[in-house]
Amino acid sequence: MTLSSSLILASGSSPLDHVIQHPLVTKPMDLGFPLTPNGEITIFSDHIVMLITAGLILMLIVPALVRKRQGKDEIGQMVPTGFANFFEAICQYLRKEVAEPALQEHTDRFIKYIWSVFFFVLTINILGLLPIPAISALFGTHLGGAATGNIFVTATLALLTMLMMVVNGLRLGGKHYLAHFCPGPIALAPLLIPVELIGLVAKIFALAVRLFANMMAGHVLLAVLVSFILTAGTSMGTVGGLAVAVPVVIGSVAINLLEIFVAFLQAFIFTFLTTLFIGMSVVFHHDEHHEEAHAH
Repeated sequence: MTLSSSLILASGSSPLDHVIQHPLVTKPMDLGFPLTPNGEITIFSDHIVMLITAGLILMLIVPALVRKRQGKDEIGQMVPTGFANFFEAICQYLRKEVAEPALQEHTDRFIKYIWSVFFFVLTINILGLLPIPAISALFGTHLGGAATGNIFVTATLALLTMLMMVVNGLRLGGKHYLAHFCPGPIALAPLLIPVELIGLVAKIFALAVRLFANMMAGHVLLAVLVSFILTAGTSMGTVGGLAVAVPVVIGSVAINLLEIFVAFLQAFIFTFLTTLFIGMSVVFHHDEHHEEAHAH
């Protein structure tokens, strides 16, 4: 990101240019200010390119890598090696430490979705750290950037989680799922049901904004730090610019390393919350125990 930011600043454009979405194909359309402030809808953009790239990596490259085994004999074919070992270790951790405590007997039903969410978000986060904008700028276009720094992307992922919660809650829980929207006396239903619905929306809102804000913050911080070089060079001359550049570059490298950690952390947090919310919608052991105690 430091290289791309430097090239962007050198061209005289906004230091936040590599953070925002860059439309590549648009179509005139007026859906109101929040959705189409410029009177056009984006058909294709650099963030969409990153989403497609992440999907292709996970569908084409990762499966080929995880098939590697230690040997061709009967035992060796069962032992993963290299990247496959790393990949399976993550999958096993997510299954045992994240999915099973929340989903319990429904773990097998949802684990593939949980794995897909984690690796998809992680791949997008890592792609956002690569200096793709700097390379694409050499060809007169803008590609790259962190798609998870786009609220529409994170909101879509969060809405998919809400869909999984509601559909599977109704399918697996039925009346138990509907009953949790009114946990108190039926007389309080007009008050409790709106509160529970607001809580459902709040969960999804927090899921979308948490990922968006954390991924956006690191890139904005990098852009602002690097902009200090241009500002110092303009106001203090070449010597002043170089004097500011040294600590800024050191700080940018440190933040880049922190961003790598954040990429993994935010993918894990998003996956953990997704699993927790789905588990809250499909696991009803507490209600069953309550009914048994009431019967006794």
